[in-house]
Amino acid sequence: MGSCCRDTTMVLFVWLSVMIFVCRISAEFQRFEHPTKGDGTLRFLVVGDWGRKGDFNQSRVAFQMGRIGEELDIDFVVSTGDNFYDNGLEGEDDPNFLDSFSNIYTANSLQKQWFSVLGNHDYRGDAVAELSPFLREMDSRWLCLRSFVVDAEIAELFFVDTTPFVDEYFSDPGEHKYDWRGVSPVNTYTSQVLNDLEVALKESRARWKIVVGHHAIRSVGHHGDTQELVDQLLPLLQDVEEALKESRAKWKIVVGHHPIRSVGHHGDTNELVHRLLPILQANKVDLYVNGHDHCLEHISDDESTIQFLTSGGGSKAWRGDSDKADGLKFFYDGQGFMSVQLTQSNVEIAFYDVFGMILYKWTTFKQELHTII
Repeated sequence: MGSCCRDTTMVLFVWLSVMIFVCRISAEFQRFEHPTKGDGTLRFLVVGDWGRKGDFNQSRVAFQMGRIGEELDIDFVVSTGDNFYDNGLEGEDDPNFLDSFSNIYTANSLQKQWFSVLGNHDYRGDAVAELSPFLREMDSRWLCLRSFVVDAEIAELFFVDTTPFVDEYFSDPGEHKYDWRGVSPVNTYTSQVLNDLEVALKESRARWKIVVGHHAIRSVGHHGDTQELVDQLLPLLQDVEEALKESRAKWKIVVGHHPIRSVGHHGDTNELVHRLLPILQANKVDLYVNGHDHCLEHISDDESTIQFLTSGGGSKAWRGDSDKADGLKFFYDGQGFMSVQLTQSNVEIAFYDVFGMILYKWTTFKQELHTII
């Protein structure tokens, strides 16, 4: 009888161990590999807040993206979310997918992989539909998951689902309805996202580390800082501080949807300012890239080497929302997009308008950036 109990206990222990292992593996960020060019460089475009069936200058922005994409010979495109307005997709067969994506970004240079995250407007529709493999069957360029990693050799891009971190979408949704399937209970979900991000960052040996999400942590744009990310993301990422200290990456780039700093409509995301920013500062992160505010902007942190970059001008923009802020280097409240060019030793960022004109360019070497501060 005792032997039987011990055997049963052992079987139960093994079963639980296997289940824990399986759950852990299934929860980790899915990884995708993307090679650099033969010369060791990586070039991509960043656009956010775009899906309006070509309206509000979306088509013009798309045309210029195609032209610049060809000039730069880009490797892929990054979307910082709010892919389909006003309320996401209604389902997998929603014609808005073709009308706002496939039939808009038609240039040869844009027939590359698109890596996308969900924005808050995407959650107002059928968010699960945007994640469906069925959309990839319709257009093989489309890749949208809640959170994932792209390993591009000299850089790793960490795409993070930031919308569930924002308290307002739960506590005061107003007339909007959000599709929270797959993210409930939200505290468990957000904790798991950040835990998996922590693991991914610790394991990274890339020279560049890029985290992509829809909401900005800091922004002077229409939405400004995402307070929930400042407040909630930071404590959950405390262990990332140690991971960043141990990182061998030459450049560290974090990307999310909500801004940390912004002079735009939404402003700073206080939750991210208070919780995430200190970790980024302490560990010499170089760039934070986001959308959410419908503008283009560059803010330099006055206490560290971090550069805050907003690219949320894919279609409709809000004019006249800018406020002066310490460290503000560039702000444009019109439509446009951003390019990122990376080598092992330097980075070049450029913002473009609907005419393809360079509005602003910023270039630096790693050593120069950290010598200035």
